[in-house]
Amino acid sequence: MNIGSFAKATELHKRLLFTLGALLVYRIGTYVPIPGINSAAFLQFFQNPDGQRGILDMFNMFSGGAVERMAVFALNVMPYISASIIVQLMAAVYPPWEKLRKEGGESGRKQLNQYTRYLTVFLALAQSFGIAVGLNNSQGMVDNPGVFFLISTVVTLTGGTMFLMWLGEQVTARGVGNGISLIIFAGIVAVLPGTVARLLGLAQQGQMSAFALLFIVAMMTAVVVFIVFMERAQRRLLIQYPKRQEGNRMAGGERSFLPLKVNTAGVIPPIFASSLLLLPATVAQMTANANLPDWMSWLPLVTGQLQHGQPLFTALYAVLIVFFCFFYTSITFNPEDTAENLRKYGGFLPGIRPGKRTAEYLDHVLTRLTVIGAAYITAVCLLPEIIVANFGNSLYFGGTSILIVVSVTMDTVAQIQSHLLAHQYEGLIKKAKLRGRGRAVAPVRR
Repeated sequence: MNIGSFAKATELHKRLLFTLGALLVYRIGTYVPIPGINSAAFLQFFQNPDGQRGILDMFNMFSGGAVERMAVFALNVMPYISASIIVQLMAAVYPPWEKLRKEGGESGRKQLNQYTRYLTVFLALAQSFGIAVGLNNSQGMVDNPGVFFLISTVVTLTGGTMFLMWLGEQVTARGVGNGISLIIFAGIVAVLPGTVARLLGLAQQGQMSAFALLFIVAMMTAVVVFIVFMERAQRRLLIQYPKRQEGNRMAGGERSFLPLKVNTAGVIPPIFASSLLLLPATVAQMTANANLPDWMSWLPLVTGQLQHGQPLFTALYAVLIVFFCFFYTSITFNPEDTAENLRKYGGFLPGIRPGKRTAEYLDHVLTRLTVIGAAYITAVCLLPEIIVANFGNSLYFGGTSILIVVSVTMDTVAQIQSHLLAHQYEGLIKKAKLRGRGRAVAPVRR
């Protein structure tokens, strides 16, 4: 990165300041408790090493510690992510929404975004109501339990989610990077010092050997290097453009490359998989101590299995990650459209007939790449489950978190570099215009 160019890019400075200001507002909100909550009692419950918090640890990590403080941003953007999953699934199977996605253009995309917002409100209301009922029925957690607490909690948590959704959209439009991803990124980074402190505390207390500590540090370092390598890995397909006659000379015949990333889906699969597992696990967690009818006697068994480190949770997590790798890749990259665009502009893959055969070849290559990408993401994201199984929920920070942090960092840095490049191009264009005007008005010497 050129320091001189960065110093002159005033528009980029404004975008960076806006992004940092938005993340600062988000972090402040994670320390503002909801009205009526007994913060000391809830924090004591959450920090109890013998407590069965289960899915709340992962929820707390993504929210930057807002859950253990039961802050106004405790739901974070998880309802929005869950709504995005549902809308994208519906857009793939429901014909009217599929038509909006494929043929609606910008207006169709805005309409689907509006449906996502409506569904976010519904999911946030449902989740916040479940949290409010659970807190209201827990002895000592609420100062004045009752209807007013239920209503205020639902309104506060839902409003917090909607504000974060709006804030993320503003960061995407007026800042740098993807706003929703940066909010999750900020939450994960905020709990990282506490996780490191707990890790060192276990080593000091003798509950973890020095060899195990060094192994975890080395493993995390290797994971970071591996993620950077895989995120930059791509398959480059050669594209040839035919030569054509233009007057007395031959034009065309250029060569270019179509880059296909190994991990086309990015960080979406683990985030989608985590948010989907949050829904049933949260319901099970809230009803764990309730008096259930006989026909729901199976629910406590599911509750026990939907905990980190359990075989059922690990298996469902892996299956969902693989599914969303293929699903999201199929949404973001359409081989038929790519083949049609190549044919329209006269490009072709050497040795492959344009049109249907090109689309089939692209689909074949993309499928093989997605298999590798899905295996890579699944392996990285199962690392925290191994850590949880061996060291407990207090160390829930592993491959999933590192994948999100590294990927969002790389994407944000790439956007900063693109803004710098655009600023340099604008400066060159302005200089060229000024020189052109100077030559136009220069006096003619005789």
